[in-house]
Amino acid sequence: MKTRCFAVLVTAFIGFVSCAQDKNPINTDHDYEIVVSDLTIPWGIAFLPDQSMLINEKEGKIIHFKDGKKTEVQGVPEVYNRGQGGLLDIMLHPNYDENGWIYFTYASSEGEGNGGHTALMRAKLVNNTLVNKELLYKATPNTTKGQHFGSRIVFDNDGYLYFTIGERGEQDVNPQDITRDGGKVYRLNDDGSVPNDNPFINEPNAKKAIYSYGHRNPQGMVLHPETGKVWTNEHGPQGGDEINIIKKGANYGWPVISYGINYSGTKFTDITEKEGMEQPLHYWDPSIAPSGMAFITSDKYPGWKGNLLIGSLKFKYLDKIILSDEKVIKEERLLDGLGRVRTVVQGPDGYIYVGIENLGVVKLLPKN
Repeated sequence: MKTRCFAVLVTAFIGFVSCAQDKNPINTDHDYEIVVSDLTIPWGIAFLPDQSMLINEKEGKIIHFKDGKKTEVQGVPEVYNRGQGGLLDIMLHPNYDENGWIYFTYASSEGEGNGGHTALMRAKLVNNTLVNKELLYKATPNTTKGQHFGSRIVFDNDGYLYFTIGERGEQDVNPQDITRDGGKVYRLNDDGSVPNDNPFINEPNAKKAIYSYGHRNPQGMVLHPETGKVWTNEHGPQGGDEINIIKKGANYGWPVISYGINYSGTKFTDITEKEGMEQPLHYWDPSIAPSGMAFITSDKYPGWKGNLLIGSLKFKYLDKIILSDEKVIKEERLLDGLGRVRTVVQGPDGYIYVGIENLGVVKLLPKN
């Protein structure tokens, strides 16, 4: 069967859009079941100690799913729900059993300027209500642009908290400037204070929480289960989505270097590498529009332990990535065509749970 590409005229300014297709093979050695149905954009998932789920709906709701029932959590802060912004990631403190802290990122209109920007908050959950809310970080200035809020959260093995913020559609202003928020990976102590060994702590006017810069829109982040390194993925423009391993103080190059081009088909840079800027571990062309990511560390999936999973928003599948020595050697499509994959986590039971837009949360199962 012959596949045709039709160029679609969007506007005189946009030009023609490519319909390049993803070439990864489909893996059929798996099944799934829908665990939580009727969700719109399940952006983040966190499991409580009783194995119930907290699910962030982008529109601004936290859903507590327990014993087959969905309850809306009260006390959620007002969310700036515009474009790619809204209620984003959610994660428990590594010592949640002792301190009860829940961390989440969201687009907030608080502070300077119209519009919104990404914020990080922590709170405790009592009787399905958020209490003791503490705003730990709020990026500035606000903007009415709807692009590139980030944002994922991860704790490393030393207890530091990392979170991402996209460059908010200001590629020529924010990502290469450490005095401005946006296009960065940030590192804080769990109480929101800045570690005294952060790379730009002594730089005049720098945002002291910055850990790395030169990012476009990192919407996936996970800790490598063996090395303890922080891995991210981020959206490129047309082509040039990336997987990166985050290094202290490093510059990841956006928009000076990139493997992508403008959506109109024109170039914004002629170089893909430059001294002092990091190369990605892997890049995609065509873009898959990567979202949440997780490593498989359980024995529930024979032969899959150590594989990396990344959601594809564009092609509507879960990308199973086989690695060797921090190199991608093969990719396969799981849950192919089920919907836009927004987030993926490994649950306390060892199974993989996937948030899919306009469907819900599905449990990935090995095929019997």
